[in-house]
Amino acid sequence: MAKLSLSEEAEHKLILLGGASGTSETTAIENAVNGRINNMAVADAALEVQYPDNTDGIGVIYSPNNRGGGSGRSQMIVDAANVEASKALQTLQASAAPSTSGKKTDSRRDAQQQQGTKGIENPEELVEEEEEEEESSEDSASDEDGSWISWFCSLRGNEFFCEVDEDYIQDDFNLTGLNVLVPYYDYALDMVLDVEMPMEDSLTEEQQEIVESAAEMLYGLIHARYIVTNRGMHAMYEKYRTAAFGRCPHVFCQGQPVLPVGLSDLPRNYTVNVFCPRCHGLFFPKSTRQANIDGAYFGTTFPHLYLMTHPDMIPSKPTQSYSPRVYGFKVNSSSLYYKNREEIPPQQQADSNQRQNRRSRHRYGRK
Repeated sequence: MAKLSLSEEAEHKLILLGGASGTSETTAIENAVNGRINNMAVADAALEVQYPDNTDGIGVIYSPNNRGGGSGRSQMIVDAANVEASKALQTLQASAAPSTSGKKTDSRRDAQQQQGTKGIENPEELVEEEEEEEESSEDSASDEDGSWISWFCSLRGNEFFCEVDEDYIQDDFNLTGLNVLVPYYDYALDMVLDVEMPMEDSLTEEQQEIVESAAEMLYGLIHARYIVTNRGMHAMYEKYRTAAFGRCPHVFCQGQPVLPVGLSDLPRNYTVNVFCPRCHGLFFPKSTRQANIDGAYFGTTFPHLYLMTHPDMIPSKPTQSYSPRVYGFKVNSSSLYYKNREEIPPQQQADSNQRQNRRSRHRYGRK
């Protein structure tokens, strides 16, 4: 085993490769060897070069027998350069990996934070947009899939109405006399039944509005006739059971459900009221939208016929009654407090008025 210095090793390798000084191969080898000598940590140690005993090429890196192969020498130079380049690339990647990964995570966090801040800038607007989209989708679905009757009954303020069967509307006997009360009767009936009107395009906007209001009137009058039938009473029972018409405001009725009633069977005379089966009182609906409904759309007969048909649903009369008191004492029925009350007989009312006049004259010294 022969030991050579670093300069001798370089020169020896040049001799082994068969390159002459001054050639491109010689210059490349010199640069590679000088760079490796300057960069390696073992530059101060002696390098050992082992010469093989055999000449069959097994285990030989650089052998004198391989001098003649120029292509072999150039291939070996390229392989050595590739190995050095790959090692340098791996070193650079290993050193740069932590910093780049940190940068990536930081940038990802920044992006997520930015997206989060953008998402919560105006949460109310997002909720409103979602609600508007849901409402628009519901409206479009109801317009496409639902009938005119279901659409009309689902409007706000029309909770008192039940859905009339189309079979009942298609029977001409059930619509007797309505063509006199409803303008544009044929157009209104086609709109209620979702029948395509061939002359609809020829109507003006004002006429179209009249047809729409006429359809509402026609359905209301049909509804008043429908709810006094067995099927109509059953449909109204479901609403009455869930107190869809409201509850009696009388204290001693204890929240008794009420029934809708009208003061006239002709349209455009009175608005709808609610009737309490317990105290037989008549009240305005709680909702202003419902209070604007025409009373003829429910008629004067429905609540009373309904209770007569279902006597088991008639509640008992309130056991308590309210009596006015002043400092704990009941107000005398002969006082002016009751002067406009109908339960006081006219003679008693006249006597009480005379007594009050006498007291006032005596007080002021008059005869």
